[in-house]
Amino acid sequence: MPRPIQATVHTAALQQNLAQVRRSVPDARVWAVVKANAYGHGIERAFEGLRGADGFALLDLAEAERVRRLGWRGPILLLEGVFEARDLELCSRLDLWHAVHCDEQIDMLAAHKTQVPHRVFLKMNSGMNRLGFTPERYRSAWTRLNALPQVDEISLMTHFSDADGPRGIAHQEEAFLAATADLPGERSLANSAATLRHSAQPRIKSDWARPGIVLYGSAPDFPEHSAAHWGLQPTLSLNTRLLAVQDLAPGATVGYGSRFQAEVPMRVGIAACGYADGYPRHADTGTPILVNGVRTRLVGRVSMDMLMLDLTPLEQAGVPFGFGSEVTLWGRSSKGAVLPIDEVAHAAGTVGYELMCAVAPRVAMAVDIG
Repeated sequence: MPRPIQATVHTAALQQNLAQVRRSVPDARVWAVVKANAYGHGIERAFEGLRGADGFALLDLAEAERVRRLGWRGPILLLEGVFEARDLELCSRLDLWHAVHCDEQIDMLAAHKTQVPHRVFLKMNSGMNRLGFTPERYRSAWTRLNALPQVDEISLMTHFSDADGPRGIAHQEEAFLAATADLPGERSLANSAATLRHSAQPRIKSDWARPGIVLYGSAPDFPEHSAAHWGLQPTLSLNTRLLAVQDLAPGATVGYGSRFQAEVPMRVGIAACGYADGYPRHADTGTPILVNGVRTRLVGRVSMDMLMLDLTPLEQAGVPFGFGSEVTLWGRSSKGAVLPIDEVAHAAGTVGYELMCAVAPRVAMAVDIG
């Protein structure tokens, strides 16, 4: 039989999270952001749960082709735009909308021969300082685009750097509003955190929301708020089984480097999961984990193919365990218990985004349509 570790994508949870986003921004259309292979879920596996969106936003042409092959005929947006001039040919053929964030992309459009003009989203660098035209240069970029016969409608877009934290979005809203006050075109501003935290009192109407991580059941502002606080459901579960149980005497150590030492007699379970499966090696003793639906903790250093966990809570709860017992690394166990991915990521010093995207190709993936 194959190794027992498996990741499961929950279609109904994707649908519920999308519905929650719509309740937060009832007047906006919604991009389902499926970059990074739908945040590690797999575009083909996530598609059914997200097809109720108004469009799909992603990064590269190969992903756009996959969405079209699934039968999607609606809008698809390339969030970073094109990388070379010949990409515009595929944009024309696949009817892709694309971001414009630099002069070179405008130059490519100006030289592009097409009978059907392109829909573009002009990106402003309102303070994130990654991509986009500064507010001082934004109007001139809009004017250049607007003069091109290769360009149809121009939408206006920016990205918030601090929507999930105390600084908030006011400073970027002000910059965006001042630079675009009398420019026509639809607006796209709200990322996941802005959609949840700032949609109740919008200073600028956002015609298109761009939720990403919230669609996949992770809170963008954890630990201030949990996924449950925002009404989000886990969309990806990572489950495996116990391979062995070891009895430790006081003073015995566990794993490489003897990072954990038993203070009292205890039992340790060995689970079929390691950093080669995408579980973070830097997770340390205390990282939460479930065995047969009961919460316990990781002990010792994560190995390539195995990790160790404390079975004391199961003994205290009188829950049976042994070879083959279910281990939930994050997500939903077969018992119905949920271990939020954000809690695991936080304990490991990272974010839920990374854990989702890091699940290794060797891990079998299934789809739960219930």
